[in-house]
Amino acid sequence: MTLEQFTQIGQQARAELDGIRGADALEAYRVKYLGRKGLVTGMLSMIGNLPAEQKKDGGQIANRIKNEITQAFEDAKSRLEAVREKNAPVVDVTLPGIEVRQGKSHIITQTISDLLEIFGRMGFDIAYGPEIEDEWHNFIALNIPPEHPARDPGDNFYIDESMLLRSQTSTIQIRVMEKQKPPIRVVAPGRVYRPDTVDATHMFMFHQLEALVVDEGVSMVDLKSSINQFIHTFFGADTQWRFRPSFFPFTEPSCEVDILWVDKSGRRNWMEIGGCGMVDPNVFDAVGIDSEKYTGWAFGFGIERLAMKKYGITDIRLLFENDLRFLKQF
Repeated sequence: MTLEQFTQIGQQARAELDGIRGADALEAYRVKYLGRKGLVTGMLSMIGNLPAEQKKDGGQIANRIKNEITQAFEDAKSRLEAVREKNAPVVDVTLPGIEVRQGKSHIITQTISDLLEIFGRMGFDIAYGPEIEDEWHNFIALNIPPEHPARDPGDNFYIDESMLLRSQTSTIQIRVMEKQKPPIRVVAPGRVYRPDTVDATHMFMFHQLEALVVDEGVSMVDLKSSINQFIHTFFGADTQWRFRPSFFPFTEPSCEVDILWVDKSGRRNWMEIGGCGMVDPNVFDAVGIDSEKYTGWAFGFGIERLAMKKYGITDIRLLFENDLRFLKQF
């Protein structure tokens, strides 16, 4: 390379820089001339190939061209940035800020938290259990014999011959009593699964809150007073409710709990929110608790129905459709 070629590279670089208008083109120009293998940078490495009498002049010319092109590049870069800032949208800092949309707990999660808080103040511990259960915990230990209609494959989500999605949170009662001896005082929230036909009050997956109390001298009076305290705390002191005789294999005697429902038209209806009763001695025998010494009561409430009653929701399907217009109300 000769000194004339050094000069030509400098002239070429200056001329090409004048025609650049965009940031991408400017970056390509930098790589071409000032990059590690660029033409201007390469002149410095070629000085050693010049004749001895030209090396001094070659070094001065190469460094001068490199400094000039580098400065010209920086000036062009500053001009492009200034134009971009000038054309950028103006932000009026005096305008109100844009509200940041914040997520919050789903209405079912809120209801579960409220329920656990109430029963926590009543002295209950919290227990959880698996959603995939065996027949022992879901049926046998709960005094549900093989011929009972509740075990019909058409009324359960069986996974194989002995495993199924739990159909009730009563399974957690069994697991608690297997590991813990009286006194026992627990509530157990969770999802349950039944192949029900979906309508305004039924879903094939829903949530239950189970409660269990086992100790010496426990009676129906304790059960009724606990439910009464819960209902009046959760729904309000003027809420009307009732016991209605019923039958469950794992409790004897058994009752269903109804809440008075007044719809928008003013009609009064009773809505079932769950079942309850005194723990059947056969259940105690299955888990190794002395049924002669201990008694207990249990209930299972549908959490969706509790939420529907409290917040005036008329269709359970609204709780699962994820419509923000509905969810924002809670």
